[in-house]
Amino acid sequence: MKGTWMHWVKGIVTVRARGGELESFVNQALQGGLTLWSIRRTSEGQLEFETTVGHFFRLRPYLKRTSCRIHVTGRNGMPFWILKVRRRVFFGVGLLLFFVGLYLLSSLVWNVQVSGNIRISDEQILKAAEAEGIRQMQWSFKLDDPQVLSKRIAARLPDASWVGVEKKGTSIIINIVESTKPNQGPLLSPRHLIATDDAVVTDIQADAGRPVVKRNMRVKKGDILISGSLGDETNIQTVIAKGKVRGLVWHEYNIVSPLTEKVKVYTGESTTKWHVVAGGRALQVSGFGKTSYSDFEVVQREEQLSWHGIKLPFGRMKESVLEVRLDERKLTEEEAVTKGIQQAKADLMTKAGTDAVIVAEKLLHEKTDNGKVYLKVLLEVEQSIVTEMPIVSTQGE
Repeated sequence: MKGTWMHWVKGIVTVRARGGELESFVNQALQGGLTLWSIRRTSEGQLEFETTVGHFFRLRPYLKRTSCRIHVTGRNGMPFWILKVRRRVFFGVGLLLFFVGLYLLSSLVWNVQVSGNIRISDEQILKAAEAEGIRQMQWSFKLDDPQVLSKRIAARLPDASWVGVEKKGTSIIINIVESTKPNQGPLLSPRHLIATDDAVVTDIQADAGRPVVKRNMRVKKGDILISGSLGDETNIQTVIAKGKVRGLVWHEYNIVSPLTEKVKVYTGESTTKWHVVAGGRALQVSGFGKTSYSDFEVVQREEQLSWHGIKLPFGRMKESVLEVRLDERKLTEEEAVTKGIQQAKADLMTKAGTDAVIVAEKLLHEKTDNGKVYLKVLLEVEQSIVTEMPIVSTQGE
């Protein structure tokens, strides 16, 4: 049996008994209704056990009957903790004031942040928020419900279609969604749509203008795909050509892929730092000193205290510092080739656009030299091949 939290509240005493009839002493005490646990024999042939403070003072009759003697070897529990605190009144008062101060500081608004605004200035938003009581050094419990504050601030900002108010720790975050207004861009001049690369057309959709090419036609860079000129030689009308044209484009890559790579490995060594968290701020309480590891990774895990399902503004954070090292791993030629081609594909998709599709790949040349693989790869990609070219009118036509 182990001591429960109720025993801790009553106070736990560790007792060592010697001499007399030890087994009879323990049996009689248990039969008399006393609570004894963790009963064990010591190396000197004595008995050791734990009991509560109240039951300790009821041991005297059983000691007389069995001629045993006892002495206390340990004290634990709330009564003894209170005695220590009484001896350190200033420490106890300081600890109490510390937690009271943490609670008060966590109940203040320390920072007001604004996000999502482009046309509406921060000053205008903060002025509207201050009119509703949101400002630095304001008690957070004096503020209205965030939904109510959102509606009131939105009413003060006619250019905002939605306002959200969120409390995170000691910060108030005001999110703004501005009203959409038609974008009055510059007037477009007549134009052609021309090819950006040498390609074979796979699809053409003309929304405005005259298609000049068809599917499966080979085009060169700069060829007109959708013309902005309509009519015949005697009656020409220019329009803004619009549409989509996709085609097969060939991209050639020269790649150098090393036969080794750096790999991050955890050594298993770690240190732990504990922080007390209150109101979104963390105060370190253990694990002081500089980290002795040359390379390391930090992992944080926060635990917020709760009482009857209500989250309290206090908690703790465990910060684990994990030692890592960079090992060098050798790659096979096949792995180096695969890695190099993947890097080329990633670069190509960045340049060709998210709607591009790699149709085929062909390895043209491969050579291994001085710990590296040199590759020449041809990638066949289906992508958009249009760009704009303004139509320049000729004088006298």
